[in-house]
Amino acid sequence: MTKDQYTMFRLPIEFLRLIIPYKILFSKSVFKLAVSLLSGAMLATGKRTVTSALRIVGLGEERNFPKYHRVLSLSKWSARKASGILLRQLLNCFLPEGAVVVGIDETLERRWGPKIKARGIYRDSVRSSRSHWVKASGLRWMSVMLLVPMSWAKRVWALPFLTALAPSERYHQQQGKPHKKLTDWARQMLLQVKRWLPDRKVIAIGDSSYAAIELLSALQGQVGMIVPLPLDAALYEPALPRRTGQRGRPRKKGKRLPTLQTYLHDSHLSWQKIVVSQWYGKKQRVLEVASATAVWYYSGKPVVPLRWVLIRDPEGALQPMALLCTDQALSAKDIVTYFVRRWSVEVTFQEARAHLGVETQRQWSDLAIARTTPVLLALFAIVTLLAERLQQQEKLPIATTAWYRKKQPTFSDALACVRRHLWRKSNFYMSPKDTDMVKIPKAQLMLWQQTIAWPA
Repeated sequence: MTKDQYTMFRLPIEFLRLIIPYKILFSKSVFKLAVSLLSGAMLATGKRTVTSALRIVGLGEERNFPKYHRVLSLSKWSARKASGILLRQLLNCFLPEGAVVVGIDETLERRWGPKIKARGIYRDSVRSSRSHWVKASGLRWMSVMLLVPMSWAKRVWALPFLTALAPSERYHQQQGKPHKKLTDWARQMLLQVKRWLPDRKVIAIGDSSYAAIELLSALQGQVGMIVPLPLDAALYEPALPRRTGQRGRPRKKGKRLPTLQTYLHDSHLSWQKIVVSQWYGKKQRVLEVASATAVWYYSGKPVVPLRWVLIRDPEGALQPMALLCTDQALSAKDIVTYFVRRWSVEVTFQEARAHLGVETQRQWSDLAIARTTPVLLALFAIVTLLAERLQQQEKLPIATTAWYRKKQPTFSDALACVRRHLWRKSNFYMSPKDTDMVKIPKAQLMLWQQTIAWPA
C-alpha cells in the first residue's frame, strides 16, 4: 500500500462522501493526489504550500513529491465544473428550496514577484479608509458566495463556491488581449450560476461597483441584482405604450422623476418602519424605508426597470442611502434584508486569510496560481459542510478562555471540529475510552510533535 493510499484509507466516511462527487473530474491517480492535498490543506497551520500539506498528512518523506505540484500546475481538471458540484452540495445541505441569494465581491491577494504575470497595483481595501488610500501589489480575485443563515452560528455565512482571477488592464495589454472589466467578469460568473440553477430564482448582492447599467441590463430576467443606487440617479417613469399607427422610434422612457435626494425632503412620501437584523454587528435596528418602481436611463445606454428603496434612520445616526433591485416583485423589506447579508462576504475573506492560509501559497506557474486561491476559498465552504454534518451528531465545541467568551461557534471552531474529527478517525485508539491515557501509533505521535515543534 502506497503512502497516499494509506492517507486516503484513513479519512473519515463524512469526508469521503463529500469528495466522491468530484472524482469524475480527475483521473484515478490524480484524484488520490488531490485528496491528500485537500486533507493536508485542512489540517495544516501557517502557510498553505504543497509541502506543508504533505508534511501534515505524513508524506514528508515522499520522494516523488513533484507529482503533487503537478496536480495544480499541469493536470487536466476543470475548476469551473468543481464549482458547480460544490454549489449543488451547498444548496442540498443548506437551501434545498427557495430563492438563492449570492454575494459577489472582489478581494486582493497581496503577492510580489516577476514570475506572477497577472499581478497589478490595486487599492487595498483592508488597509485603506475613506481618508487614507493604500495601494498594494497583488492578484485581484472575484468571488461568488452563497449567503445563507447558519442555524448553529445564529448568523449569515458567506460560502465561496466560484472564484476567478480578474487581471489588470496592463496585463491584458501585455498579453495582446482585450481587457475585461469587473462588470464583464460579474456578468459571466452570475450567468454561469443561473445556468447551473435554471429552475431556481437567483438574487445577487453587490456593492456600488456593480451599479452599472450595462451589467444590470445584461442580467435582466436572469438574475435579480440588489446594489446601492446613487441618490442623484436619473430615474424616469416607464415609457407609455405606443398608439396604433404611431410613427417614429419607440420611446425608451417616460417623464423624468425627482431625484431620491429630493424625496428625502418630500413630506408627502409614505415611509414604512421595518426591523432589520444583523445591521453592522447589531442584533436589530429600526429603519424607515420608502419604495417605488421606475426605470434608470442614461443617454446611449439600455433602460433598466427597477424598484428603488430609500432608507433613513429615524434616530439620525446613519446617513440616508438608496438601494435598487432589478426584481420589481420583491418588497422593500426583503430587499433591505437581503442586502444586509452582503456584509458577511468581508468576514469570509478575513477568515480565509487568518485560518486557511490565503496569501501564503507560493505557486509561480499561471495555471497553479489560477487554481490554488479558488481552492483555498472553496475550502471555507467545504469545512462548513463538514461542520454541518458533524454538528448533527454532536454540538460543535466553542473555544473559550478566561478573557474571551463567545456564545455561538465561529469558523475557527468549525475548522477545529473538522480537524479533530480527521485526526481522531486517522488513528486506531487501542485503549479503553474511560482512561486518562490512550495509546496511539508512534508514527502519529512523532508527526504531531514535528507539527507543533517546527515553525510554520
